[in-house]
Amino acid sequence: MAEKRTEAHHQNAEGLDIQAPDAILSSLANAQIEAARAVRGAIPAIADAAGIIAGRLNGGGKLAYAAAGSSGLMALADALELPGTFGIRRDRIAILIAGGDEAFRTLAGGPEDDAGEAVSAVAGAGIGKDDCLIAVSASGSTPYAVRALEEARRRGAATIAIANNSDAPLLRLADVAILLETPPELIAGSTRMGAGTAQKIALNMLSTLTAIHLGHVHDGYMVNLMADNIKLRDRAARIVAAISGRGRDDAARLLEKSGGAVKTAILLAAGAASADAAEKILEGTGHKLRPALSAIEGSKGRNASVLIKTEPEKGQQGD
Repeated sequence: MAEKRTEAHHQNAEGLDIQAPDAILSSLANAQIEAARAVRGAIPAIADAAGIIAGRLNGGGKLAYAAAGSSGLMALADALELPGTFGIRRDRIAILIAGGDEAFRTLAGGPEDDAGEAVSAVAGAGIGKDDCLIAVSASGSTPYAVRALEEARRRGAATIAIANNSDAPLLRLADVAILLETPPELIAGSTRMGAGTAQKIALNMLSTLTAIHLGHVHDGYMVNLMADNIKLRDRAARIVAAISGRGRDDAARLLEKSGGAVKTAILLAAGAASADAAEKILEGTGHKLRPALSAIEGSKGRNASVLIKTEPEKGQQGD
């Protein structure tokens, strides 16, 4: 059997343990940079995957992540950020990690071999034909990740695989295969390092592009964020102010009027008659802010046209 790339010995690792600290750290930093570069080759696959995820979420489905070990931690970090950053409802996100809640305390290796647990986790999350599952595994052969993807696929869900070894079982089974061909680790087999870095970058790209498809990003601002603390409430006000051109205090007032909804507050600033009216406009544009703003501008233009047409011609006033 050919040696997996993620288990191979790095060419610069010889004598690593007797080098000066600065030299060791320089090598570690360079290895991370090399790993990050590997993501560029996966851009077309990441784009395909984001389109699928957005379609499932738009249709009312769920997004599930399935992984073990350090890959599970990368998946967890991405999944937990989606509600706060992009306003995707928490009940639309499922996190399946080998070992369950205990993994957050011990991250034991044994559970990653438990294919039966993976089947139960997919069933427990209610994954079906309207949903999408992302399975992440550096080796691409972790039993938990592979079995979770197989079970999700059997249930009709769309499947996406992220792995760091080419021709891995996980990649062969998925609807979309995202191969991150990272170099061998400087500490052979320690995939929490380069492979994990590449996974984190790929997941960031994947979820961000999905959010853009869903209309949750406008000119680089997170316009669907969930403002549930002081920092995020301040950010929401700054976003409304930046996009609408209003002052900070005015933006805060509009956010109060909109119940904290950033897009709604921006539409109120643009001239929507009420929060309800703004929500209806957003529903008509698939909750995308740019066409909603255009609709309000177009409406203003139409109203102006009506006023011009109905205004009495010069010389007719008082007749």
